[in-house]
Amino acid sequence: MKQKEIMLGNAAIARGAWEAGVKVSAAYPGTPSTEISENIVTYPEVYAEWSPNEKVAAEVAIGASIAGSRAMVSMKHVGLNVASDPLYSVSYIGVNAGLLFCVADDPGLYSSQNEQDTRLIGASSHVPVLEPSDSKEALDFTKFAFELSEKYDTPVILRTTTRLGHSQGTVELGERVVPKDKPYERNMKNIMMPASAKMRHPVVEAREIQLAKDACSLPVNRLEMADTSIGFITSGIAYQYVKEVFPEASVLKLGLVYPLPDDLLKDFASKVDRLIVFEELEPFIETYLKSLGIKCEGKELFTRQGEYSANMLREKLKDEKVDAKAANVPNRPPILCPGCPHRSTFYVLKKLGIHACGDIGCYTLGAVDPLNVVDTTVCMGASISMLHGMEKARGREFIKNWVAVIGDSTFMHTGINSLENMAYNRSSATVMILDNSTTGMTGHQDHAATGKTLDGTEVPAISIYKLCKAMNIEHVVEVDAFNTVELEKTVKEETAREELSVIIVCAPCALLKGQKFPYKVKAIPEKCKKCGMCLKPGCPAIKKRPDGTIEIDDTLCNGCGLCTQLCHFGALEKYEL
Repeated sequence: MKQKEIMLGNAAIARGAWEAGVKVSAAYPGTPSTEISENIVTYPEVYAEWSPNEKVAAEVAIGASIAGSRAMVSMKHVGLNVASDPLYSVSYIGVNAGLLFCVADDPGLYSSQNEQDTRLIGASSHVPVLEPSDSKEALDFTKFAFELSEKYDTPVILRTTTRLGHSQGTVELGERVVPKDKPYERNMKNIMMPASAKMRHPVVEAREIQLAKDACSLPVNRLEMADTSIGFITSGIAYQYVKEVFPEASVLKLGLVYPLPDDLLKDFASKVDRLIVFEELEPFIETYLKSLGIKCEGKELFTRQGEYSANMLREKLKDEKVDAKAANVPNRPPILCPGCPHRSTFYVLKKLGIHACGDIGCYTLGAVDPLNVVDTTVCMGASISMLHGMEKARGREFIKNWVAVIGDSTFMHTGINSLENMAYNRSSATVMILDNSTTGMTGHQDHAATGKTLDGTEVPAISIYKLCKAMNIEHVVEVDAFNTVELEKTVKEETAREELSVIIVCAPCALLKGQKFPYKVKAIPEKCKKCGMCLKPGCPAIKKRPDGTIEIDDTLCNGCGLCTQLCHFGALEKYEL
């Protein structure tokens, strides 16, 4: 009897890759995909790394595949945008050993700047897309993906979502089976110059047509016939909601969501009285069904935005016979943590009336009350490039009250190129690199400037300061994030300078392992003048009492001391632990 274990969806993907004999795994951390790599690194037989960005990670995996070993790359949906350049080309090339792109979509924007549907990219790049619906399938589909990849000479996308990756389920554990490395032979199909690319395009189309035909009999597509008065076509985590609310309905569960199986779709549609497509985000399956002339309902009932749920299904189909009652879950808006070094940075910028081009990270929260400093957020590395564009469009006078803010991990991801462009094309703006010694937003992953690899090995850390100086940027200053007097002085000086400058604002993330302030802060209500200065940075540990004086929640305070610098009446006082 096989051993069973309760596993997170992302952990199950890692286990599936290990069982499939993967030898190389590369990734850049990004919620909701991060735990795939954090789990796969625990298997010593797999080389696993944090790469500088998703493009590099994809190219590492492609190299391993061409060399003859099974490989995978993991990322969130917006990371696939970064990796799309190699993806579209390796689709033409094909594989030597199996190659898997694990891509985690984020319906509901829990930790992302947009909602996008990876199925559309699969179709656009001519790459098949598998979508598991629970942890068991996450493991099984990962293993199956490598078989599919090698059989059809194609990379394969495994599409997951936040809900699937972060929910738990029972999986059956198998043994690791490592296929013999494929021999490497020089082949012109690996060289994507126009002549060979033209020859490969018809091959890709033929592969796709054959896979669509074969999809009708693939085990990942499952027909569950029951009550035929209503039938659902669904996939992924949405399948679980259908089974919860309509346990007696007929269901066509699609595991391969691209390419779609024409005959299977037509056959199922002919057997049910009412056909409903239940799929998150874009009407991908629905549009395809209608192109085949199949009558169905979909987005006229359900939204194209946000995450689906069993509650939504109950509400929209309340006239049908539904099972169980709706559940209510309270909302929890994100905030900067107590002791976060970004809070003091944004406090200083707001005090000085400075706007910030923002980037992707915890510091994006500087856009909301009470800080309201970040004016733009587009994608990784864009803060620096956009500030450069503003200056070139409107001149030095326009950007004298602007800075770009970017985290240390994001700077290493794609900020380097953007700063290089500023140096090369003679910008005079100010860039602030908020160095909190980690990739904070996704759960404290290391990167090339922290001095540790994914498996915890200590390596020489790349110096951000020296990297900036190597670009011939004369004015590069390091300052303590919690020294607000020095920080304010530095920001004034550098934004007034009519030359490119970089301010590296240094302080570890308050929640980083091993990071602990030697003290906390207590309130002395009798000294409080009710001026509200300490409330301006928006620390959640500081609360106003009914009489207007201040109190500190000792369970939340991390002892950064920012509030004590703002109080001039001695009403907030540090005490040693």
